[in-house]
Amino acid sequence: NRGNLSKIFGELLMLIESDKRDEKNAIRLLYADEQFYVPNNVYIIGMMNTADRSLAMIDYALRRRFAFFDMEPAFSTDGFRSRQMQIQNPRFDALIAVVETLNKEITQDASLGAGFRIGHSYFCTTEVIDNNWLFAIVEFELLPLLQEYWFDEPSKVESWALRLRSAIGG
Repeated sequence: NRGNLSKIFGELLMLIESDKRDEKNAIRLLYADEQFYVPNNVYIIGMMNTADRSLAMIDYALRRRFAFFDMEPAFSTDGFRSRQMQIQNPRFDALIAVVETLNKEITQDASLGAGFRIGHSYFCTTEVIDNNWLFAIVEFELLPLLQEYWFDEPSKVESWALRLRSAIGG
């Protein structure tokens, strides 16, 4: 994500366009004596996290070749709620409630916004969700993230640290 995409992808940028697909638009590769093309039945799905500050602007040549849509944290989906009920852990439930409240504050923060919300993937695991697991998520995943988000507002980090730790009985 830190390279010159036009140089890295080269002619591929042209070949992924819908009207440049198939053998009729094949090009000779620079370092091999062979033809290359992108078939019509190849779909390229790219994902990027807008919270990655190193991606201030994605290359326009690449951007115009893709459609973009946002993916929301899925705490309120039927699938997540069903999994939450299977877990049957009041501390887990309390932590999720605090994270949902935290996400509202992150959304309203002028320096962050909705793209910086904490997603449900932090809480999707096949491991046993016990006190040790909850502690590790808060201490080694969520709090370091908040320290990056609000590096210049340590009191805000400490306030949320207290709330997150309280949710899991810490």
